[in-house]
Amino acid sequence: MREVFQAELRELQDGLVQIAELVASSIDKATRAFNESNVTLAEETIGDDDRIDGLALKLDELAITILARQNPVARDLRIVVSALRISASLERMGDMAAHIAQLARYRFPDKVVPKSLRPTFAEMGRLDVEIAHMLAELLRTQDVELAETIRNEDDKVDALHLAVFDKVLGETWKGGTVDTVDATLASRYHERFADHAVSISKKVQYLATGDWVPES
Repeated sequence: MREVFQAELRELQDGLVQIAELVASSIDKATRAFNESNVTLAEETIGDDDRIDGLALKLDELAITILARQNPVARDLRIVVSALRISASLERMGDMAAHIAQLARYRFPDKVVPKSLRPTFAEMGRLDVEIAHMLAELLRTQDVELAETIRNEDDKVDALHLAVFDKVLGETWKGGTVDTVDATLASRYHERFADHAVSISKKVQYLATGDWVPES
């Protein structure tokens, strides 16, 4: 029974890695769709969200089955419960990517934000893609140094998020109401995507070291 249990725990980890890799692919396509006004990539990203949701549901069902059949305790219980919480965060990251893609689809063939903000969003997207790939590797390896790097990169996303708000609220902003709403929403989606990655990294770090990282 113990061998079966360990195999199920490995299946949980593999499932999380699979979802994280799909999330990384999704945010990559979403940011390119957003920055390039590419409706094909936008549609692909929106389709990816359904796949992410399906995989997350399948993983949750496995975790619940493990809880019911194996009655895990101590660290094993934390692993299963953390998998459920990580799965939920990954699902939300997929939602954020889909929201970014939906903005690109709604505004096609035009670009979503005015020219003055495009470099900011290009950098924000680059950071989110980088964070997503690091997160998949973190889930695969539990390398706590990656958790630290993810938090540092999130700080950069937060700074860009604030810069967008400063821009759209500034006296020199020439965008219309739609531009302001789109920029605000898109910036929030990027920022929340990175925040969920940080939340996951804290859970993985806790499982690897036993030390909980407090909210900053």
